[in-house]
Amino acid sequence: MTQFNFKAIGTSWRIDIHDALDDVREKELESRIMERIEAFDKAYSRFRPDSLVTEMSMKAGTYELPADAEDMMSLYHDLYVRTDGYVTPLVGGLISDAGYDAKYSLVEKGELKAPPAWDEAIEYDHPMLKVKKPVLLDFGAAGKGYLVDLVGQVLESNGISGYGIDAGGDILYHGKDPIKIGLEDPADKGRVIGVCGLKGGSICGSAGNRRAWGNFTHIMDPKKLASPTDIAAVWVVADRALVADGLTTCLFFVTPDALKEAYAFEYVVVHKDRSVDVSSGFPGELFTAPASAGVS
Repeated sequence: MTQFNFKAIGTSWRIDIHDALDDVREKELESRIMERIEAFDKAYSRFRPDSLVTEMSMKAGTYELPADAEDMMSLYHDLYVRTDGYVTPLVGGLISDAGYDAKYSLVEKGELKAPPAWDEAIEYDHPMLKVKKPVLLDFGAAGKGYLVDLVGQVLESNGISGYGIDAGGDILYHGKDPIKIGLEDPADKGRVIGVCGLKGGSICGSAGNRRAWGNFTHIMDPKKLASPTDIAAVWVVADRALVADGLTTCLFFVTPDALKEAYAFEYVVVHKDRSVDVSSGFPGELFTAPASAGVS
């Protein structure tokens, strides 16, 4: 087995390739992975001064997005509609002003402002994005998961069929045997509250205890201008990491029923009071007896 470990886009990556590779092929594959990550980051990161997203934040105009944008932008628009605007890429300015900015200052910058509505700020017709007024986009709700999918495509296009990718808890797995993934207790990083047996596809999780400062976390309510506090953690299992990652963010704001019509997924939602909602088909078990539990 070959393993790559590195840091990129602000998180730790581990890629396990089930077949052994010779030194030449290993180096070539690692180079292609890093090139793919760099291209994605340069387009969509709001943390780098040379990114396309940063350029859009400074100047209105019509921009050509990379070929990979269509899946991600289509998902974002659909989630924007299905969550009534709670999940939006237009939240970048709000998150930055709350302190999660390009310098990681973690200092709130005066009065927070609600992000603009989608149609007010942008118009998307692949591959062109019309930015009607300068706006800071943020693709944190689903972008990391999508990049995991894209790295998986790099592996598969290079003849790798068995692999696992873990980018800061966004996991994509293709292999012969199921793997077990612990579900971290949102109140104690040293414990797990359950386990997921992933046979294939993706599991992504999100919790307010990660990237938290003051009264904020990386998850922001664009209407209340605050971080949600009633949900402690969410995990979603889906075929693609793009979908799993995006839906974890949605479940901080809407119930699973708002998404079931369009997406096939399983989930665990841990509430602030330690009660848990878990879908009937979730491939795993919970160890902790919650205060109350719901199954749907």
